[in-house]
Amino acid sequence: MALEIERKFLVRDDRWRALVSRQSRIRQGYLNQAKNCSVRVRSADGHGWLNIKSVTIGARRHEYEYEIPWQDAEEMLDTLCRPPLIEKTRYFVEHQGHLWEIDVFEGDNAGLVVAEIELNHPHEPFVKPPWIGREVTEDPRYYNTCLAQNPYRNWRDQAPAP
Repeated sequence: MALEIERKFLVRDDRWRALVSRQSRIRQGYLNQAKNCSVRVRSADGHGWLNIKSVTIGARRHEYEYEIPWQDAEEMLDTLCRPPLIEKTRYFVEHQGHLWEIDVFEGDNAGLVVAEIELNHPHEPFVKPPWIGREVTEDPRYYNTCLAQNPYRNWRDQAPAP
């Protein structure tokens, strides 16, 4: 069984930008509004993926991901996914033996910057970089599936500071 263990944090400032090793432009959308799972289409760097993820709150979720032709992903994003699409640039930063993925959102979620770290087990120790702010792993508003339904622009005035 595929299991994802991921923690999410708000980003406090731009010090991470000097440490970026690579970046990727991402478009993704959702094909369903199911109670217990999300079905997502993603396009990045000329590749496409279909992703099925359990809808659970917290760091641990079931996740299955399958590569599909890029053209199919683009067509599904343009014709089958409910708006708004998630548009973001993902930046990759190594810090003390862990890879951090920093998502800078655009479009209806512009202004939101979230850092994620994938772990091998829920209690794996890691060192938080100085640019990491408040943890939002347990706050469903920051999950991409929720951002597609209720974009950051609709609630950012009520969002606590990083």
